[in-house]
Amino acid sequence: MIKEEHDLPVMGASQGPAPMATTVINIQTETSVPDHIVWSLFNTVYMNWCCLGFVAFSYSVKSRDRKMVGDLIGARTYAATAKCLNIWALVLGIILTLIFIILFFTGALVFSINIFHTLRQQRGYR
Repeated sequence: MIKEEHDLPVMGASQGPAPMATTVINIQTETSVPDHIVWSLFNTVYMNWCCLGFVAFSYSVKSRDRKMVGDLIGARTYAATAKCLNIWALVLGIILTLIFIILFFTGALVFSINIFHTLRQQRGYR
C-alpha cells in the first residue's frame, strides 16, 4: 500500500469512502524579460550619435511599462527593438568616435608638419 493512504486524517477531513477532492493552483513563475534600460541609459549619456540611445531608452521604458502591466509579449517586442537600437548606437558610437580620433590626430600631425616646413622656409629666407 502507498504511504499516503495510511496517513491520519487532517483536522475534520471525512474518513468515509468518498474520494478526496484536490485543488490545483497554477502559479506562474516570474518570466524574466530584459528591458535593457541600463544599456539604453549608457548609450543615451555617452554614445548618443544620431539620437539612437535616446530612442532605445524610450523603448526600454515602454518595455518596462508593458512588463508591469503584465503584457509579456508587448514587453518582449519593445525589448527586442531597444536591444537592436542599442547595438546600432554602440556600433555607430564606437566607429564614429574612432574616426573622430583618427581625423583629429592626423589633422594635428599634418598641421604640425606644415608649421615645421613654414618655420624651416622662413629660416632659409633670412
